[in-house]
Amino acid sequence: MNLILLNDDDFVSGNSVRLKGRRLKHILEVHQPAVGDALTVGRLGGLIGKGRITKATAVAVEMDVELSEAPPAPLAVNLVLALPRPKVIKRVLLSAASLGVKHLYFINGFRVEKSYWQSPVLSPAGIREALVLGLEQARDTILPEVILHPLFKPFVEDELPTLIRGTLPLAAHPGAGDNCPHAVAQPVTLAIGPEGGFIPYELEKLVAVGFRPVQIGARILRVETAIPFILGRLCS
Repeated sequence: MNLILLNDDDFVSGNSVRLKGRRLKHILEVHQPAVGDALTVGRLGGLIGKGRITKATAVAVEMDVELSEAPPAPLAVNLVLALPRPKVIKRVLLSAASLGVKHLYFINGFRVEKSYWQSPVLSPAGIREALVLGLEQARDTILPEVILHPLFKPFVEDELPTLIRGTLPLAAHPGAGDNCPHAVAQPVTLAIGPEGGFIPYELEKLVAVGFRPVQIGARILRVETAIPFILGRLCS
């Protein structure tokens, strides 16, 4: 936790906050604070700054906070991702939030098991929990938007044409097309399929609306590895 993320209901008066639960446990165990110590804090959806501890007990930590810095700039990337296995979803959400992705679309596909869509991780609380962990890691305060699209064809035909407008649409697929570009100087919409890639029908539908298939070499990576690898290549 490189940043203590503050919610609106943490503020007890003016610039004073009172924290309990998971954040209290982290502060007491990791920072072992004394009155007067300063920690990096940020208000969810707002600015980053310092919180100076005014009281620290086993029940709660109280701080006076001063927020003056903007959060890190977001990545200019729309990430369209075939829904991965439930045990991977949380890692993907955390990684995407840490990397600065602000628009993440989970979509269906032939290789996506129907049961994946019932995972508790996809509940609003489950998604938020993973995103908050990613923001705390990266010292960010802006929650990504996560949208679920369990129907592949309507999403591709009806929504993707608008979504990709003004961006470079790329579909990462093993062995397909050109090598993935490097250091792209424009916004990108990046589609990544299941492990093993999209089936031919799905890739054809993406190409039909304007996507360019690209590959990242001979190795086929797990989705949680492919995401940071490709985003690092595109945005470095």
